[in-house]
Amino acid sequence: MKYRHALFLNPYKEASTNLTMMLFPPTGLEYVASSAKGLVPKITIIDLRYEKELADEGALLEFIGREVDIVFVSMGWDRQLEAIYALLNRMPGNIPLVVGGYTATEKVEEIFQASGRVNMVVRGEGEKTAQEILQGTAPENILGVSYRDGDKIRHNANRPFLNVNELPAPDRSLRRYDYGLMLNGIRLADILFDTVLTTRGCPFKCKFCTFSLNPLGQKREYVERSVESVVEEIRGLKADIVLFSDDNLFVDPRRAEQICDLLIKHKVNKRFFAQVRIDIAKHPAILDKMVKAGFKSFFIGIESPHDWILSQLNKGFNQAAIRDAFAVLRRYPILTNGYFLYGNIGEKRQEMTYIAQFAREIGVDTISANKLRIEKFSPLRELAQKAPGYHITEKGELYSDAYSHAVLKKIGKEIKRSFYTPGRYVWVAWKCLFVVRILTLKEILLLCVTAPRILASLLIQGSGKNSRVSKLRQP
Repeated sequence: MKYRHALFLNPYKEASTNLTMMLFPPTGLEYVASSAKGLVPKITIIDLRYEKELADEGALLEFIGREVDIVFVSMGWDRQLEAIYALLNRMPGNIPLVVGGYTATEKVEEIFQASGRVNMVVRGEGEKTAQEILQGTAPENILGVSYRDGDKIRHNANRPFLNVNELPAPDRSLRRYDYGLMLNGIRLADILFDTVLTTRGCPFKCKFCTFSLNPLGQKREYVERSVESVVEEIRGLKADIVLFSDDNLFVDPRRAEQICDLLIKHKVNKRFFAQVRIDIAKHPAILDKMVKAGFKSFFIGIESPHDWILSQLNKGFNQAAIRDAFAVLRRYPILTNGYFLYGNIGEKRQEMTYIAQFAREIGVDTISANKLRIEKFSPLRELAQKAPGYHITEKGELYSDAYSHAVLKKIGKEIKRSFYTPGRYVWVAWKCLFVVRILTLKEILLLCVTAPRILASLLIQGSGKNSRVSKLRQP
């Protein structure tokens, strides 16, 4: 074997507030690491959000220099980039350094410019690519990579998408941590979290969305794993709460029902969260089964209360359909979160702020309101470029002469303040605990026991003049 010890690194750390809530594992990185089994004698996954032994950068780099002979780094998010580049530049010079992930695919040239240590960037899905790298395949013969060749950067052809049924599920035995609910470094109760990916891609064509496109503009057609393999994976999980990370679990109602039937048949005692469209409300019999199978929360892409914006985004439904759907969903013990976009092309301030009122009217429990972004291959890019007074930054942020970044930020805060009243927090807490029952009685009691420890930790942390809390209090 060419390599003896491969490290797969999630370089993101906790936010500066030291607040980490409901952290799920880095599923994409775990898929790639699991694909390396049998090709390298030792595989290590390090997640700096949870790492304690190697949390210090010096200790991490010393470990890499002593133990590891190839490093794969996952860059899936457009944040903490400067810190990540600094870490990459300190990596031992004699060890191949490979970077992949969604953001890496977006920022190939930037990564090579920011870090002279990076040897190769994996573009798009990385399982097969990582296998060929570990097998010692020459860089020029590996599809889907950009690599350093002397003072030049070479870009190979894109790699075709793989058959999802040929990809093994992540091997959880490779983990160094249990993923749970953390606050200020203290675990809340004994609740474990995990994710399951049952499909890749999406058959819908919402114009704002590029989730089914990789940053190369390749569309990932909707493909499904077998129902049996999905339920078998779930049955083997330690986690209490499982997120279905599919773009939409309910694309095929018959398949969703089959998953529920098997979960019920095998008496799988877990709580599930899932992303769905409002179409799910057309199938009350399946909703009954989803509740029985343990589904506790739906994340629903609503996007806008305005028909003309929904049409612009090509959502495939209108405001009346949204209202009809939530009239059904409100009857079920399921916590609903509605995703909304504001700052759409041509949207006025009053139309944006109506989001909070509309969300209350339809009875959605929580909302996530985000500014519209225009990614590189978004179908909305051409429309935005032609719209008078609109501009797109290099990062894909959309703003206009009438609504600057600062103004849009204020509008976003106004939407959230209007929706999240004290009564809303009370309602959500009551529904979570007594209607949906996301937490068990034992977990609630453990949370009560843990609360004084968390408060003491926050007070101790805030007592020093250089503490994070005291800095936040400074004018």
